[in-house]
Amino acid sequence: MTAHSLTTLAAGKKAISASAIEMLASQLRGSILDASDAAYDEARAIWNGMVDRRPGLIIRCMAAADVVSAVRFARDNGLLVSVRGGGHGIAGNAVCDGGLMIDLSQMKSVRVDAASERAWVEPGALLADVDRETQAAGFIVPTGINSTTGIAGLTLGGGFGWITRKFGLTLDSLVSVEVVTADGELRRVSEAQDPDLFWALRGGGGNFGVVTAFEFRLHKFGPQVLSGLVVHPFSEAETVLREYRQALEFAPDELTCWAVMRQAPPLPFLPAEWHGKEVLILAMCYCGDIAEGNKATARLRSIGTPIADVVGATPFTAWQQAFDPLLAPGARNYWKSHDFAELSDTTIRLLIGAACHLPSPECEIFIAHVGGAAGRVAADATAFPQRSSHFVMNVHARWREPAMDQACIGWARELFDATRPLSAGTAYINFMPADETDRVQEAYGGSYHRLATLKQRYDPSNLFRMNQNVTPRMSSQAA
Repeated sequence: MTAHSLTTLAAGKKAISASAIEMLASQLRGSILDASDAAYDEARAIWNGMVDRRPGLIIRCMAAADVVSAVRFARDNGLLVSVRGGGHGIAGNAVCDGGLMIDLSQMKSVRVDAASERAWVEPGALLADVDRETQAAGFIVPTGINSTTGIAGLTLGGGFGWITRKFGLTLDSLVSVEVVTADGELRRVSEAQDPDLFWALRGGGGNFGVVTAFEFRLHKFGPQVLSGLVVHPFSEAETVLREYRQALEFAPDELTCWAVMRQAPPLPFLPAEWHGKEVLILAMCYCGDIAEGNKATARLRSIGTPIADVVGATPFTAWQQAFDPLLAPGARNYWKSHDFAELSDTTIRLLIGAACHLPSPECEIFIAHVGGAAGRVAADATAFPQRSSHFVMNVHARWREPAMDQACIGWARELFDATRPLSAGTAYINFMPADETDRVQEAYGGSYHRLATLKQRYDPSNLFRMNQNVTPRMSSQAA
């Protein structure tokens, strides 16, 4: 290993000698990579193909002790540091330019204890890893909708998916974490042990340290759910969305239904003449008795005259992976998101108007309905700010060629701006792109002041800044 000049927190450069790097390497079970290593490009590649950053060094951690050594090395040398879990975050904060990247992707263990109904999960695990192990034992952790998402970023930012209305957010099932804070100490935190830090970690993203292990409460579940798609002609979108909105007012917690507007992919159950044409899709999942699910979904499935209805009993692990082909890594992605307290007629018309002008065949507008159990948690119980039943809009621009950057990003921003006056103000931080740093305080709503004060306590130098960053704030500055 040769000497390197690494980017610092002050945006300067610091020379790190070969002997210092060798000393660090001797403390690790894992390895240190630089640009000369064959594994370097694979380690720095993440889901969003727009992100092409080159860390000065990458520490591939194999255990918590490696993370402790990496954080202490970054702290002692004042280095810019990023943390990679699953590498799925839209903002690309898993990778820094010129600094030190702490790579957790090799730490993928998932251990399930059926007797205590607990799972212990390492931060490099993907949702598919978690689902596979928990479902084998007849349990589940409520997570997201794309099985290649990392458990760490999902949990720290909130985590919602098909069974959130029944079991709450991913972070609501969190019992404890082991985390390396900016002082280089490994701490175990929970409601009983360091409750302020535990509060901040549940929604505060990567601002407060590097989590090396999550302990989750498990829920009896599966293995089958009633799930699938009902595909409508785009010409019926306004009517379908209005009736969809009304049907959700009576939906039980077991039922989740989301709406997507996009060009129809070449799915085998769609007639060929619809491939590539704009459609409105209702994607639904009922996580209970299948017969009861058929009753609960009847109203949604009776709306309009669909092109296809492929709702049926499905293994939950298969449903969790159903959208993976449409979200494979490597494409260029840019998201814009709002929370809405209601899906108003004006909002519906704006969404439909934007869907009439999709700039790429892979672009889509996605509306998620969140509430149920997640909405019955007190707003100040965790750092996650939006507990009222609400809709989440994600304007998902996705394309392949850099020449399309301006058109696709511009399309997403235009719809975001048009719908902003109708929004609730808060936002799901896991859906926020890298250029929304000025929106973090608004996104966290009433949680922000406490987060900023705790950031000052646990990370006063803002070592962990490659995230949707909460700026450290002295409590004496509080209003």
